[in-house]
Amino acid sequence: MQQKVIIIGSAWPLRGGGIATFNERLARQFQSEGDDVTIYSFSLQYPSLLFPGKSQYGTEPAPTDLTIKSVINSINPFNWIRVGKKLRQENADLIVVRYWLPFMGPCLGTILRSVRKNRHTKIICIADNVLPHEKRPGDRVLTQYFIPPIHAFITLSEKVFSDLRLFTPKPAEVVIHPLYDNFGETISKATARALLGLPKDTPIILFFGFIRAYKGLDLLLRALSILKQTAATPPQLLIAGEFYEDQAKYESLIDELNIRDLLILRTDFIPDSEVRNYLCAADFVIQPYKHATQSGITPLSYHFEKPMLVTNVGALPAMVPHEKAGIVTEPDANAIAKGIQQLYSLGEEHFLFHLREEKKKYSWEVLTGAIRRLAQES
Repeated sequence: MQQKVIIIGSAWPLRGGGIATFNERLARQFQSEGDDVTIYSFSLQYPSLLFPGKSQYGTEPAPTDLTIKSVINSINPFNWIRVGKKLRQENADLIVVRYWLPFMGPCLGTILRSVRKNRHTKIICIADNVLPHEKRPGDRVLTQYFIPPIHAFITLSEKVFSDLRLFTPKPAEVVIHPLYDNFGETISKATARALLGLPKDTPIILFFGFIRAYKGLDLLLRALSILKQTAATPPQLLIAGEFYEDQAKYESLIDELNIRDLLILRTDFIPDSEVRNYLCAADFVIQPYKHATQSGITPLSYHFEKPMLVTNVGALPAMVPHEKAGIVTEPDANAIAKGIQQLYSLGEEHFLFHLREEKKKYSWEVLTGAIRRLAQES
């Protein structure tokens, strides 16, 4: 039976990285199952002073198959009241709200309190984080305000599930982050490198995504320095993603380590249309995180069948079986360097069978099924 579904979270024209991509892909999944879907996104997501990147807006054309309403102002309480009233009157069967940052707690909590007054709409939260990677004063209070109007929760890792249980006993399930399968099909490494202007036969490893302190790019740079001294043919490191913190400290570290000759820097925002080129151009994807819950880079790598190195933090090792889908190391430069050498020693072909088997678990149908089940039981 067709349901009226509303997704609350970032979407076009915002370039919220994985969250916006996820929301749009989830909307398409609900549509494929026969539902009437609207995304309620932000007219203002972050004040400019709080946004770490160069721009909050992408350059991709608007999706023609989705209904997106950019109406939520994250810092205007009068807007929250208006949007809450509008969503209450929509009388949707189901609202799926994304929660990734306590800053959004007052806005989303107020809107959803209004929705609950219609006594019909079931509200399911997909919690990327309950406690953020970069902690700030007031995080717990803001999250505590957000939680009461939610009927049930989905988390994308056991770590976030455990954090959630510090706040509420409400119904919750852990669902593996589905594949990012909306960036096109795999192309050959040679084609991808030609499109990006990269050398055809050089070993290349990839660090992909927004550059933030917890993602451990500094550890990877130090590991590359070790490889420069110890490996017969050290790989080139392709860094593809925008700096979300001070770029100068990384530039200084690069010069200190004397590794600039091993780097390919593409540190502007990577538009959706170019994502597959970067994944397909690399030999391996490196996720040297210092701490983590889960990572959208993992399902992205699975889609393009790229072996990974991940560190032993959060849900990353559970998502990447060691020596099958990739290599798991400690978050330490020496361990990461050895792990990269092991990737090349085993070779890409070693991992392909396991990557193809593992990726079968990463289904959008599993996620929508869990959302519907929680809604019915709440």
